[in-house]
Amino acid sequence: MNKFDQANPTVATVKLLIDGAFVESTTNDWRPVVNPATQAVLARVPFATHAEVDAAVAAAAEAFKTWRKTPIGTRARIFLKYQQLIREHMGELAALLTAEQGKTLPDAEGDVFRGLEVVEHAAAIGNLQLGELANNVANGVDTYTLLQPLGVCAGITPFNFPAMIPLWMFPMAIATGNTFVLKPSEQDPMVTMRLVELALEAGIPKGVLNVVHGGEDVVNALCDHPTIKAISFVGSTRVGTHVYQRATLAGKRAQCMMGAKNHAVVLPDANKEQTLNALAGAAFGAAGQRCMAASTAVLVGEASRWIPDLVAKARTLKVNAGTEAGTDVGPLISCAARDRVEALIAAGVEQGATLELDGRKPSVPGFDDGNFVGPTIFSGVQPGMRIYDEEIFGPVLVILAADSLDDAIALVNANPNGNGTAVFTQSGAAARRFQEDIDVGQVGINVPIPVPVPLFSFTGSRASKLGDLGPYGKQVIQFYTQTKTVTQRWFDDETLSAGVNTTIHLR
Repeated sequence: MNKFDQANPTVATVKLLIDGAFVESTTNDWRPVVNPATQAVLARVPFATHAEVDAAVAAAAEAFKTWRKTPIGTRARIFLKYQQLIREHMGELAALLTAEQGKTLPDAEGDVFRGLEVVEHAAAIGNLQLGELANNVANGVDTYTLLQPLGVCAGITPFNFPAMIPLWMFPMAIATGNTFVLKPSEQDPMVTMRLVELALEAGIPKGVLNVVHGGEDVVNALCDHPTIKAISFVGSTRVGTHVYQRATLAGKRAQCMMGAKNHAVVLPDANKEQTLNALAGAAFGAAGQRCMAASTAVLVGEASRWIPDLVAKARTLKVNAGTEAGTDVGPLISCAARDRVEALIAAGVEQGATLELDGRKPSVPGFDDGNFVGPTIFSGVQPGMRIYDEEIFGPVLVILAADSLDDAIALVNANPNGNGTAVFTQSGAAARRFQEDIDVGQVGINVPIPVPVPLFSFTGSRASKLGDLGPYGKQVIQFYTQTKTVTQRWFDDETLSAGVNTTIHLR
């Protein structure tokens, strides 16, 4: 046992899911799951052994033999039941998420709901997993395609959306006929495990969904395992790049959604109140711990005069524990995350940016040990400053100025990241030019966080994404299936045979 185990022998343990059973890990490496508002230890999570990872993969491989042949309607009905169960347990799931992750209860419900939308999409798999048919492509010859599952797939998910992002992954993979091994974030795995329990209750057979916990060793084991065919990842650029390179080197498909620096471009003709509300919500919601947070504002021309109004708007936001009514900004996930954000704020001051609003060390009565940083705003920010070049992942908004829309577009396109961007304007012509010329995968027009609904795919680009196909939507059907093309000819009468054909074409 490590020191944590010896000090906390009675703390509840997070289980592994292997072959339909929730099992206690035999590892000697355990980590605490900590409430970020109070520092209370909620549970301990195991870092699974290699043998446990192998067992989970083996269970998934065995289950694939029968699951891949399960009728598509049967698969769809499981997810119809699953979405019903998630709805019935929404309050419980949100409370569990808030306790271990820190976001406000309304935001936690939003986290679950956005994942629920993907589950609903998975229930429509009968309409999504359709092949193509061309009749009589040659004399009496038909060609058609089958979208068949790959086999065992795996997912690695981050701490900031412990409900939504697992639900991006395993429902679509399983609905298309694959089996799955999930590795949730070790920082907040409890709500994920409750969702997994509900998935089994909905009827997912044993071995079709498995869960292992851990850190780098478990990630590497999933990347290297010869039985796993595809890996989906959401998280930091550093880890995502590692996962993509290691997984693809091992011959796997990989999709990695990674870091960002999302710009909100504000033109002077934008609706002022609507824009200020959107910026404050998108920059400081979830304590800035969103890969789609609008962490960077580019104020064009006269819009730069709005900075005092934006500061005033941010001052109205309430910093408190996510369980408290009226809270707008909860704690960061860990003490280390808080220290990193505070260090970046200090770096912004040192490098010459103007600190318009300092959110460090806010007073939160009753939660003195929480990992809190309040809304923080910098103006006068330039490329080359750490607060611009790095993803802060905290409630910090950095403001840059641009003389024109063209200058703003050039600034955004010069940034290596391409997850999301937005423009605020009442000009249709300006909005159209922005959407055409901007080199970013997801664009909002008067929408600060342009994450698409599941009818479409998440389409981050450039340094924010590795892999051609995004999670959920139509693209993920291609990611989780292999296209098989069948060319067939049937003869009514042997006299139709034209004899030996030594050419490549059909006749």
